[in-house]
Amino acid sequence: MAEKLVEVFTSGCPICERTVKQVKDLTQYSAEHEVVVYDLNKKCDTNECEDKAKEYGVQSVPTVAIDGKLADCCSNNGVNFDTLEAEILGK
Repeated sequence: MAEKLVEVFTSGCPICERTVKQVKDLTQYSAEHEVVVYDLNKKCDTNECEDKAKEYGVQSVPTVAIDGKLADCCSNNGVNFDTLEAEILGK
């Protein structure tokens, strides 16, 4: 399985936390994935959070990006966890 950068954009909401947990659960046994969580409410020390959200076209949270582009799991105003699993694990 190829290494993937999985970025999760959140705002600290319960659904956001569930999404972060799901991503971490899916990637916990693979050293081949890097997970980065951006809490847009807390901001980043730099403008990286906002810059990436703008670059990727994040319109709502939670949103997941995989390898620099928005994941299909998040394209319909919410997270489809089955699609998220398939995208991360390559199923």
